[in-house]
Amino acid sequence: MTIQRLHVEKRYCEVAISGNLVHLAGQLANDTSLDIKAQTQETLANIDRLLFEAGTDKSHILSVLIFLKDIEQDYAAMNQVWDAWVADGHPPARTCVEAKLYTPEVLVEMTVTAVRSKI
Repeated sequence: MTIQRLHVEKRYCEVAISGNLVHLAGQLANDTSLDIKAQTQETLANIDRLLFEAGTDKSHILSVLIFLKDIEQDYAAMNQVWDAWVADGHPPARTCVEAKLYTPEVLVEMTVTAVRSKI
């Protein structure tokens, strides 16, 4: 089976596609100086963009793994943005955990697995 990779770097790719499955690398905000709501909005916009490039959209997401720097402080605010974004009638399986992220400025990171809606 062929694997298609998009936005390939030496260490990783942003998108790996195998058959109908689309795997996104951990996505985060472009501007990590923003608060949790704005970082969540930017992260979700990046997910939308990459899913589109892979031939799918948020209504075809199977699962999302969400990492929060401070779950106690940021969970409710992140969920406000998430709830407005998630496709009506198509909520994915989701896990949300607190984690030490690669730099202190990053408040949220999300990893997505989806199915291609167009082949």
